[in-house]
Amino acid sequence: MTVQTYQASCHCGAIRYEVDLDLEAGTGRCNCSMCSKLRKWGALVKPDAFRLLSAKPEDVGTYQFGTFSGTYHFCKHCGVHAYGSGDLEVLGGKYYSVNVACLDVDHQVWAAAPVKYMDGLNNNWFETPKVTAHM
Repeated sequence: MTVQTYQASCHCGAIRYEVDLDLEAGTGRCNCSMCSKLRKWGALVKPDAFRLLSAKPEDVGTYQFGTFSGTYHFCKHCGVHAYGSGDLEVLGGKYYSVNVACLDVDHQVWAAAPVKYMDGLNNNWFETPKVTAHM
C-alpha cells in the first residue's frame, strides 16, 4: 500500500483539493447513466483523506439524482465535475469520490492505475459489465 498526497483541481482552478490516495489500490469506472455521460473515473477515500483547499460557495454547483445518497460537486465556471461525496453503508459510510482525471499528475501515473468496472446501469455495482471499452 502506497498512500500519497495528490493535488487536484478543476480545469480553471476555482476548485482545488488534496487527497491522500493509494492509486495502486484501484480506481473505478461505472456505466450508470450519470457516470456514462460524464465518463467519470473515480477513486473512493474516507473524509479524513480529502481536504478542500479552495472553492468559493458561489463557484461550486452540486447535483444529485436517483437515491440522493451521493452528491456531485462541479465547477460553475469550467464545468468539470471535480469530486463527489456521500454516505453509503455498502461503501463503508461517509466517503469522497475524487475525479482521478483532476489529479495533477503525469499521465503515466494515470496509465498505471488499475481500474475496476462497475455495472451501475443494472444496479449490479460489484460486477463487471459485459462491455467496458466505452468506459
